[in-house]
Amino acid sequence: MSVQSPDSFAARLLGWYDRAARDLPWRIPPRGRTAPDPYRVWLAEIMLQQTTVAAVAGYFQRFALRWPTVADLAAAEDADVMAAWAGLGYYARARNLLACARAVVRDHGGRFPDTEAALRALPGIGDYTAAAVAAIAFGRPAVVVDANIERVMARHALIETPLPAAKKEIRAALAPLVPADRPGDFAQALMDLGATICTPRAPACAICPVMADCRARGRADIERLPVKPPKKAKPRRHGIAHWIEREGRLWLVRRPAKGMLGGMRALPGGAWEDRPPDEAGIARVDHSFTHFDLTLILVRRKTPDSATEGEWWPLSALDAAGLPTLYRKLIEKKREIQG
Repeated sequence: MSVQSPDSFAARLLGWYDRAARDLPWRIPPRGRTAPDPYRVWLAEIMLQQTTVAAVAGYFQRFALRWPTVADLAAAEDADVMAAWAGLGYYARARNLLACARAVVRDHGGRFPDTEAALRALPGIGDYTAAAVAAIAFGRPAVVVDANIERVMARHALIETPLPAAKKEIRAALAPLVPADRPGDFAQALMDLGATICTPRAPACAICPVMADCRARGRADIERLPVKPPKKAKPRRHGIAHWIEREGRLWLVRRPAKGMLGGMRALPGGAWEDRPPDEAGIARVDHSFTHFDLTLILVRRKTPDSATEGEWWPLSALDAAGLPTLYRKLIEKKREIQG
């Protein structure tokens, strides 16, 4: 086991982390005596993809309580998991969550593999998640780079190459700094540093534990790092959702297993198209997906399409239907308009 010199990057960062680590429901405190649970580490990392810590905390606690082990999750019904995920977004992650849990149980005896290469072979686990789980759960000296760490390292090493090309330089700058001892704490310390001190706006450089050798410190343009490519305008699509109500129940369908919001309960409706529909609706919402923006209008219908399978869901229990955020927003808009 290597020992970092007192003034090394890792030693300064870990010293700060030991004092200032965030208290997160999936995290073992610094120098904790309990070994991290790979299942909880993996679950948190999947949930945190493209989502904030604040948004994830409640979901993580509910999932961990309902499915406390990877075997419990692997045995869960798809519909139950998708409903519990509703509102967290990026629903392909929930489908991959189940596929991965089942692969761990089926192919690895219910134990997560402990190397980056083996973790990457599991469904839904890419380079970042494999490195994070390997480092945090198993103490592997992996190079972990999320958005917070990108920002810290782009500033510390003054990397002015625009993203995504800068990713290679960021990894190269970070790799020699990763300590052989406490690599998981090191990765989490960098995440915390980016989230609380080296923030996108107004970074608190004066209290940064690694400020002494930060090459961007004191620069008036520090906030532009890492340099991001110009944003491309998103296309806009349009769609109709149908409100079909009968005796206090609402007709709901399931979206196809593959594609946007796959496998989720939803209001019935047609395809999302480039042109606005001709008819007016009783409510309308705008919603942003990763690659396009959507305008969805709500239109009353008297009866369901006879060729479409669905279910009558009690209006009084809609919160339990696990509807995606898009449809919950549309229903809430209808309530606001019609009382």
